[in-house]
Amino acid sequence: MNSLPNQNQANQTHSEQIPPKMNHGGHELFDSHEIIAGMINVLDQYMIFRSFMKDQTLIDILDRQYSFIESQYNLIVEAFSTGQKPSGSTGVYKMTQTHDVIYGIKPSQPKKPNQSLNDVKETGLSAHMLGLLKSEASLIGMAASEITNPVVRRVLADTIPNFIEMSYEVFLYQNKHGYYQVPQLSAKDSQAMTQAYVPATQPVQMPTPKSSQMLQ
Repeated sequence: MNSLPNQNQANQTHSEQIPPKMNHGGHELFDSHEIIAGMINVLDQYMIFRSFMKDQTLIDILDRQYSFIESQYNLIVEAFSTGQKPSGSTGVYKMTQTHDVIYGIKPSQPKKPNQSLNDVKETGLSAHMLGLLKSEASLIGMAASEITNPVVRRVLADTIPNFIEMSYEVFLYQNKHGYYQVPQLSAKDSQAMTQAYVPATQPVQMPTPKSSQMLQ
């Protein structure tokens, strides 16, 4: 009966016993590959999108984001392959769009799939950019919660806010040009929604844990 725990312990290794380069769990390796491949996909898609763009403002956004994502890609690859602190910092992405959001719905033509490449416009291109950025931010966020290598986890965690900022920049561009319209509830409904919660101020009475039961 006592041999099973000892046998299990013989098959276990603590992270401090593993070289940094090999300090990865199996699940982490698959997630990291998906994240890195996703960043390559964003960069490749950006390159394709650029060939269709005419609006210089969107081109400038794409170019700045491409350069920043590429720098983040290099840092993540370095940290992932070495298991150690990369040579550079993740930095902070700084957008140029103002934070002013236009509310309300303005009549527009119904949307439909493009019938040819001639139909590809900034409306769809910016929507694709936003979708790619949001997907990568979500993927990194989910994976970073379970990354075993502390350096890789920190690099990925620091990357998430930057992808959120880039997503927000594209959203603001879309909103400014009427591609992403933002409806509002009535003042009465908005107030009801924002006042639906109150702070927890009373002392909490936590339940007493039950006694642990010995496994038979």
